[in-house]
Amino acid sequence: MHTMFPLVYEINTRIWLKKLSKEHNRPVTLGNIPNEEFAFFSTSGFDLVWLMGVWQPSLYSKAIATAHPGLRTSILEHIPLVTPDDIVSSPYSIPSYTVNEALGGKEELLLFREKLNRNGIKLMLDFVPNHLALDNEYLPEHPEFFIPVSIEEQRHDPGTGFEYIKGEYLAHGKDPYFAPWTDTLQLNYARPETHLMMTENLLRISSLCDAVRCDVAMLVLKSVFNTTWSNLGGAMTKEFWADAIKAVKHRHPRFLFLAESYWNKEWELQQQGFDFTYDKPFYDYLCSAPVNVEKLSGHMTADWDYQKHLCRFLENHDEPRAAEEIGINNKAAGMVLLTAPGMHLVHQDQMEGFRQKIPVQLIRQAPEPSDSELAALYKKLFLLQKNRVFQEGNIERLDLNVSSNSHCLGFHRFTKKEHAFVLANFSPTGIAIEFRHPSLEHIEIDKLNILSTDTNKNRADVHYEDHIIRVPLSPHEGVVITF
Repeated sequence: MHTMFPLVYEINTRIWLKKLSKEHNRPVTLGNIPNEEFAFFSTSGFDLVWLMGVWQPSLYSKAIATAHPGLRTSILEHIPLVTPDDIVSSPYSIPSYTVNEALGGKEELLLFREKLNRNGIKLMLDFVPNHLALDNEYLPEHPEFFIPVSIEEQRHDPGTGFEYIKGEYLAHGKDPYFAPWTDTLQLNYARPETHLMMTENLLRISSLCDAVRCDVAMLVLKSVFNTTWSNLGGAMTKEFWADAIKAVKHRHPRFLFLAESYWNKEWELQQQGFDFTYDKPFYDYLCSAPVNVEKLSGHMTADWDYQKHLCRFLENHDEPRAAEEIGINNKAAGMVLLTAPGMHLVHQDQMEGFRQKIPVQLIRQAPEPSDSELAALYKKLFLLQKNRVFQEGNIERLDLNVSSNSHCLGFHRFTKKEHAFVLANFSPTGIAIEFRHPSLEHIEIDKLNILSTDTNKNRADVHYEDHIIRVPLSPHEGVVITF
């Protein structure tokens, strides 16, 4: 069946291969991944596997990571005794878009992709439009691709730039709200030749995979770039994304683009051709304590043209682990995630309820206990997510018999023939929820399918009369009713 809302599994490639090598007692690279891994992808129903961090590593980035005091603290929080071999370059400081030989190189990546494709699964890789590593393939020949910093500016803010040849400085990549990423150089989109060079990189990547996740995609929007950089690099006069996406889709019409996007730039990026954009508001409302049900409801019933291009997640490599951050509401949040419209992104070890966030510069993972109950729930939700009502159905709020501050969320997904009601109680007290809906007019109670985050719940707990459904919800319970 056609998947309108793909299910994506994000893997930290270096950690994964290291773990598999240890488990199987042999060096595992992309070309000899054990078959049970592909079986896991298939039975889970993943439509895309995102291999995070496959590009050639930067030597400068590794050196900076090894010596960085703030980063060291977060690494030691994860692993009490760390060796230099445990620390690697940031996967987002890229010298060249060539596949890391230590992982198996280009040939093995293509073999991995072919095996995925045979299972009906697509491969997603990273594209980092905003910056390149200090030791990138374009220097010293092409400083014009980067943002120049005068000696005068450098003197006033020594953290701004990198002296790439004697007396010549180039700016570090940055997000205007944070300190610069000192292991990167900012690309200059005021220059047409930068557009051309980065479009060529994108075309190179698109021959190796079926989709890209574009890191901090909003930073290269004209409005953002000019506010941040026009003083040093000149003004960007033409948007990058619309033409670059068009060039790739001309060559690979079914290629998918996912934007990491913040600051409410989702719609703007969707207008420029992105198939999906990160939905940070969904994450923020769902992960706040208490859950911001009012804002979440409003957000989830926004304009359909906008909704259907959102990518929803509870965690990824940038965010804390959901089991830790969302805590007791984690199961109900997982249910809301996978029954909401949009692309669904699931991070490695999220299903198992791991709690420790791993810095991306660390490749040794501390062992953690696995939550088999959570993993079993996720498997059921993955299957449910494939139902037509969740793939194609529209969404509306449900009027529940609760006060607005009761932390209960209710929504209805529907096609002409199918209906699903999703209820979540994010509060510490149980509550008897009831709601009515026109679609319930001719329904028989034994035709209802019930999936609850509480393993003890069954159909007998759901009561139906006079077009009204009554469901007692335990604290932190989520329920999906389909018919």
